[in-house]
Amino acid sequence: MPKRTDIKKILVIGSGPIVIGQAAEFDYAGTQACLSLREEGYEVILCNSNPATIMTDEAIADKVYMEPLTLEFIAKIIRMERPDAILPGIGGQTGLNLAMQLEKKGILKECRVELLGTRTESIERAEDRELFKELCINLGEPVLPSMIAESMEEGLDAAEKIGYPVVIRPAFTLGGTGGGFAENDGEFREIMKNALALSPVHQVLVEKSVKGYKEIEYEVMRDANDTAITVCNMENIEVTP
Repeated sequence: MPKRTDIKKILVIGSGPIVIGQAAEFDYAGTQACLSLREEGYEVILCNSNPATIMTDEAIADKVYMEPLTLEFIAKIIRMERPDAILPGIGGQTGLNLAMQLEKKGILKECRVELLGTRTESIERAEDRELFKELCINLGEPVLPSMIAESMEEGLDAAEKIGYPVVIRPAFTLGGTGGGFAENDGEFREIMKNALALSPVHQVLVEKSVKGYKEIEYEVMRDANDTAITVCNMENIEVTP
């Protein structure tokens, strides 16, 4: 779909409920995004299911929908409001998952809605464990031994080939929900069952665990002109008993 140059109304997707350890930053980012867009003269339609957030204050957006963040409800809002564009990225994993569903169901094309921010191809490449692994290999970045599994049997086979301990990473889940470390088949079965159930695509990455290593993480933003800034850096240490 060709990019639109007549964008006047933008639908912003929030992150929904805030739980300990995740989503609070998306409330802040979403609030600032809405305010900035309105300052630039855009009409902002916001959908967020969390009435306790600052983001759903009536002064933040021109119109606020406190509806469930599901494909069904977002599609209804799009068909009724007819936004020119949609901004899902500041809604975290929830917003990104919805953007992918809207694209695959053809709703964005049907209503001529432009996706702002990260393209669906890039979202899928970052969220799909196998595609991301292939990208790292193509870029010459080192990756840990890993295998994709879509069933318990495939997962157990992968764990046996890779060797315990392993870390289980379900695809397309918020903040790594459903993942965990397994030292043996018993622990693996328990975590894998939950991981497969929680992944929207029923896909799990079984990866060699390096639990106990020190991790230094940098969050970097880059625009289309290749201008990059480091937003923050974090230090995480996984301690093995």
